Amino acid sequence: MAYLCDPQMCEEAKQRGEDLAQLSHTYAALINESIKHNHDDLHISMHVCRGNFKSTWFAQGGYEAVADVLFNELNIESYFLEYDDDRAGGFKPLRFVPQHKSVVLGLVSSKLAELEEPKKIISRIEEASEFLSLDNLCLSPQCGFSSTHHGNNLSEEQQWAKLALVKEIADDVWGNTA
Repeated sequence: MAYLCDPQMCEEAKQRGEDLAQLSHTYAALINESIKHNHDDLHISMHVCRGNFKSTWFAQGGYEAVADVLFNELNIESYFLEYDDDRAGGFKPLRFVPQHKSVVLGLVSSKLAELEEPKKIISRIEEASEFLSLDNLCLSPQCGFSSTHHGNNLSEEQQWAKLALVKEIADDVWGNTA
């Protein structure tokens, strides 16, 4: 899993003449250009999505190949990253995140109805904190519950249960500040 795109997407980019080593720099420059006139009081975040259609996905690969560019060239403050399964690779790329930025760990699946074990999620947060301070980490579902009108294979009740689980775990890890 060297690239953030799946093998077929990478191959198609190569066939179009794209330089995969340069592509992430190009994307970062384009994003920075599009947000250069933002307001000083605007907090800009970015979600790195691997697909979300009827509980399916289309891309895989760890963040390692793009981590330095993603975290250090983009002029944004926080990142929503999918980490709900092995498709995202490990947490080691978080070592590139500067201390003034934050990462929202998408450890709770929005595609599967089953609730995750809180202890397993907490263990994964602890693992991520080996590379980025716990003060710079947050928790959320890995993606939205629906990117299209089709939705994912979860009922509304299951979605609310997922959000309650995120809150429960966040309270345990970071303390209830409400």
